[in-house]
Amino acid sequence: MPESAYIDALLSDLSLDIEKYAITRPIHSIFIGGGTPSLFSPESVDRLITGIRQRVTFEENLEITLEANPGTFESEKFKEFNTLGINRLSIGVQSFNEDLLQRLGRVHSAQEAVKAAEIAHDAGFTNFNLDLMFGLPSAVSGDSEKDIATAIALQPTHISFYQLTLEPNTLFHKYPPKLPDDEFIFTTQKHCQGLLADNGYQQYEISAYSQPGKECRHNVNYWQFGDYLGIGAGAHGKITETLPNRITRSSKAKSPELYLQNPSQNGGSQAIAIYELPLEFIMNQLRLRDGFTLNHYQNMTGLAASTLQPGLSDCQQQGLITLENGYYACTDKGWNFLDTVLGKFIV
Repeated sequence: MPESAYIDALLSDLSLDIEKYAITRPIHSIFIGGGTPSLFSPESVDRLITGIRQRVTFEENLEITLEANPGTFESEKFKEFNTLGINRLSIGVQSFNEDLLQRLGRVHSAQEAVKAAEIAHDAGFTNFNLDLMFGLPSAVSGDSEKDIATAIALQPTHISFYQLTLEPNTLFHKYPPKLPDDEFIFTTQKHCQGLLADNGYQQYEISAYSQPGKECRHNVNYWQFGDYLGIGAGAHGKITETLPNRITRSSKAKSPELYLQNPSQNGGSQAIAIYELPLEFIMNQLRLRDGFTLNHYQNMTGLAASTLQPGLSDCQQQGLITLENGYYACTDKGWNFLDTVLGKFIV
């Protein structure tokens, strides 16, 4: 697919969304993800960032994250990315275990994963994330702990550590591999969380750990039920419009070919029903360690605090949610049984 045509489509898509939703507010983060955007040339990335800047206002200290596969790292190229304003990387390592990488069907090697982090440092990135999975097929005791130790030694500012899930419409979902049992997965998770905490990585979200002040601003906005525009093939967005309680989710065509034909028409948008808003809010906010205040809930949804009852009371009585200094947040038990918590808010 020609890079130039895709950048044209992205900027056209953005212009149309800005007009459609009457966007005037500044943006505080850009996340360039999906697929392997690090394959783009620095020239294309420059044109994209410049085009976005011409259409919206950038807040000071804007966070711009680029997702990258370890197999795409070239020292000079990433130095250029850094010069262009990319100030955060998210590197899809998944594991440093060669056998587990092969079982996942990853195309990069463990050595390339280590090298990617080294290149990130050399290219001037002072803020980057390493993605790691646990509960992988054929994993044995100690595998994830070794992955975490290797990641920590590479000195990222952020580590995402999440359990493998078998997503629909994937090969793993169609032909499920044998996965470790629940007890092994739980024990592994607790051991690794201890290692991360001992080395200064604070868990601020269910699967996200960062050094102090290095939380991913883009993802925090997402979990706080904030607004975001989604442009590109398969992108999703969420916008709060001027009408009370009118919150719209949008999606763009998954097929790059369809997207290129007409970025604005091969997708869709739908307002979230008012009765669904409490669950939509809760399922995002309770992923964060700090939780939320009722004032924030009212401001983000336009609904009365009472619309979260009796769910909040039931969860407090069962030790799943705690209230401290005005913040409702999951207890450790609540995080371990988040599906049970969310079930309290299904209408």
